[in-house]
Amino acid sequence: MTDAEWTETRRELRFGQVYEGTVVLVPRPGNIGIFVDIGLPVGGFVDALILPHEEGDWPTEGTITDFEIWWADGRQQIRLKPSDPRYLRHDFADFVGRFRPDWPSQIGRLVPDPDPPAFGGPPPGSP
Repeated sequence: MTDAEWTETRRELRFGQVYEGTVVLVPRPGNIGIFVDIGLPVGGFVDALILPHEEGDWPTEGTITDFEIWWADGRQQIRLKPSDPRYLRHDFADFVGRFRPDWPSQIGRLVPDPDPPAFGGPPPGSP
């Protein structure tokens, strides 16, 4: 997928948008998170920070369940949140309140374009 295609795909994403997905990889359980196929040309990822503390409570490879769009930025990857509370950290509501208190008001809104990259030096075409 080109950067332009990713930009177009990202512009269709809404916070909280639900996709059925299949867990395709659980590398280093308990450490980084899980990779999920949600049927889009880019991969989905659930960060370990929002999964249960005990890795045995994480969805395993092959698990099919619903995931919500949690974030997307310039990287060609969609950050997801499991819809099923069994796959969320036990204090998820408190976690959201501390680290992403605006989440409830973001649900249904378009995921914003990432900030443009910062370039050093004068703009193109200037002397």
